[in-house]
Amino acid sequence: MELVLALRALKGLKEQRPGIFYRRSRAFLHFHEDVAGIFADVRAANSSDFDRFDVTDPAHWPDFMAEVAKRL
Repeated sequence: MELVLALRALKGLKEQRPGIFYRRSRAFLHFHEDVAGIFADVRAANSSDFDRFDVTDPAHWPDFMAEVAKRL
């Protein structure tokens, strides 16, 4: 998936396993797939909670990548 390739290029993220990214020593981003589509859970700023983003449609990827970059 092109989105994963873009995430791999970001400084500050390390892919521990395919599609599971860490920032420093904490889980930061991972993906889920279900009948509704593909979703990415990204750690909320200054929190242990995750926010879910629908990344099924490539048209949403630029906004998603901008949000990820803000949280790094």
